Amino acid sequence: MTDDSKTSRLESEGDIAADFLEELLDILDMDGDIDISVEAGRAKVAIVADGPSQDLKRLVGPEGEVLDALQDLARLAVQSETGDLSRLMLDIADFRAGRRERLAEQAREAIARVRESGQRESLPAMNAFERKVVHDVVLEAGLASESEGEDPQRYVVVLPAS
Repeated sequence: MTDDSKTSRLESEGDIAADFLEELLDILDMDGDIDISVEAGRAKVAIVADGPSQDLKRLVGPEGEVLDALQDLARLAVQSETGDLSRLMLDIADFRAGRRERLAEQAREAIARVRESGQRESLPAMNAFERKVVHDVVLEAGLASESEGEDPQRYVVVLPAS
């Protein structure tokens, strides 16, 4: 598959998910704009508020639980139309963007402690998106990390330099 055809397929996934999410917003009588992009080899769909909006925060839910469920539904909508599994990422009201920065900071703090102590450090349980963010920050810092445990209690362990 050429890069152009892969990008086109991912843009199509974004369009399908956007249509599904627009219908959902209409049913819920909520306002929001939908942005579609392709990042890191996957479709990304973001619902953003026209202005200050608490409504969209309800679609995120505590700790992003509602957002995760909506992402799963959007992926199912894509799969039902294309027949293919989707790795589409959904963000609402910049929750994942803000969460990514907080996780990166948490990872940097753990890296500093591991470097100082020489001991491995386990972080709290995280979903797959959150673990990926932490693994990327650890790798960028030149250390290694691994995931342990079973979902939903799967977590990242930052390892000292060998």
